[in-house]
Amino acid sequence: MSLSFAPSDAPAIDLHVLAQDRLEPWLKSQPDETQAWAAANGFTGAIGQVLLVPGPTGAPQFALAGYGTDTRRARVRFPLAAAAEVLPEGTYRIASGLPADKAETEALGWLLTGYSFDRYAEQSGAKARLVAPDGVNAPRVEIMANAEALTRDLVNTPTADMGPQALQDAVETLAQEYGARCAVTIGDTLLEQNFPMIHAVGRAAEQAPRLIEMTWGTSGPKLTLVGKGVCFDTGGLNLKPGASMGLMKKDMGGAANVLGLARMIMALDLPLQLRVLIPAVENAVAGNAFRPGDILTSRKGLTVEINNTDAEGRLVLADALALADEGAPDLVISMATLTGAARVAVGADLAPFYTDDDAAAQALAQAAVQAADPVWRMPFHTPYETLIEPGIADLDNAPAGGFAGSITAALFLRRFVENSRYMHFDIYSWQKAKEPGRSKGGLGQGPRALLTALPGMLGL
Repeated sequence: MSLSFAPSDAPAIDLHVLAQDRLEPWLKSQPDETQAWAAANGFTGAIGQVLLVPGPTGAPQFALAGYGTDTRRARVRFPLAAAAEVLPEGTYRIASGLPADKAETEALGWLLTGYSFDRYAEQSGAKARLVAPDGVNAPRVEIMANAEALTRDLVNTPTADMGPQALQDAVETLAQEYGARCAVTIGDTLLEQNFPMIHAVGRAAEQAPRLIEMTWGTSGPKLTLVGKGVCFDTGGLNLKPGASMGLMKKDMGGAANVLGLARMIMALDLPLQLRVLIPAVENAVAGNAFRPGDILTSRKGLTVEINNTDAEGRLVLADALALADEGAPDLVISMATLTGAARVAVGADLAPFYTDDDAAAQALAQAAVQAADPVWRMPFHTPYETLIEPGIADLDNAPAGGFAGSITAALFLRRFVENSRYMHFDIYSWQKAKEPGRSKGGLGQGPRALLTALPGMLGL
């Protein structure tokens, strides 16, 4: 599926975007028959309302799209997408009413209405196409939309078709498309190459655990992205109840989001050196599964007491982060569907992130607003370090008590990055109910904000 704008010279129906406080003065400027038609059809300018206004021959002369009120727009990520989803199939061109500072966001939302996950059943997204609004960088918006589609497809695909091997295939396909290089360390070779925790978490699964590495670019600042690729998480021997296991195909959402960001970086040909690391495993149950009470030695040499095998994501990330840090890149970013505590703290819609770099945090917060990709800074609260130190080993993968679970997980990961600036995202990567521009299912969280902030964070 390719999400794209209609050609700029395509025949198109003019579309007037009408906020509710603009509707009355706009209608007064129109002919009596237009005013009568809007009144007869109950058009009020509410978000999601559309109206085709016929011309003398009965064909659409132009169309109206409701844009609601300031209060209502504040509650919807992509207000214009609500209209795009119900407009009849055709091509539309914005004629008036769309604020210039919202044009790129609304154009992106419109493109995303065309997304559908059709791997297993025939279906399609919205059929209304849009000519890119004036002033919008159409190629960039198309790149962002198609990167989001990649992330959604990866997360939506069940583990039977998106296990470690399939995730590797997806990375290799992306690498081939953009001339990147790909290397994979699989199975017992992980032990030979000193990735013991990736091996421990994934060794009980039918498909061997692996570390997937993609590199691209030969000059500029060095950026390393690390994505959690737990393709299914049973909880291991600390087995999850069935209700908690139902969405665990999305436990590789960190990897999917990292790949979406990598796709944008490569498609836009940003002047940097990109490295992507994805530890891809299934946390399965078998006689050789790692156990509560085990003590694992990480790549970095730190020992980890296993107090819950369901806290496996931080283990595989730790080995990958240690490798990332050995190269001392300018910035390391990890993304993971890591803790339920993050959902309790900020809900499903916000992407919480951690960093000790105040300037980077400020740049990201500003970029998130611009990119309609909301994030929220959480604290690397150093006094909590004692909570992840069990005494019997250097680190505890699941501190008792349950308080500050997202923070302690982030602190655990920070122990493995000493030579580089570090930023960690604890995301949900799932849309529980359909909203304008956001289909139910897999979701990108953070990549657009990061893409927008990278020039400031890396001096591009």
